[in-house]
Amino acid sequence: MNALRELYQEIILDHYRRPRNFGPLDGATHQAAGHNPLCGDQVKVYLDVSESGEIGRIHFEGAGCAISTASASLMTEAVGGLPVEDARRLFQRFHDLLTHKGEPDGGLGDLEALAGVRDLPVRIKCATLPWHTLKAALDGGAVGAVSTEKA
Repeated sequence: MNALRELYQEIILDHYRRPRNFGPLDGATHQAAGHNPLCGDQVKVYLDVSESGEIGRIHFEGAGCAISTASASLMTEAVGGLPVEDARRLFQRFHDLLTHKGEPDGGLGDLEALAGVRDLPVRIKCATLPWHTLKAALDGGAVGAVSTEKA
């Protein structure tokens, strides 16, 4: 179990230090901004959704802690290329995992590296902020910013 924990730590640190798909996305068809007022994490998610309902490209930008940044980076890798409905289902599975409504089952790949935050309630908001922002973007963009205090 210790080796698995170390692997998960390495995945989180790697995505924090070298976030994937970081930066604005020219031609984004959907976007939303999110904010965690408790710690100051901020994220903006950009999506390019095709007419057939598939997420072609996804980027994010913002400033946040290691958990928030790693979660956003991992999210972009997991969601890019998915049909919108599959991305919504993935959001729900990930959210359920972090809020103790689901158990790690190996079906979430590298996203399971973030399962450890489920025992740290304040950090759950860090990990789910990018995902709630993704959901707001898919829902047509948030009016104002998504807040972890409303999620």
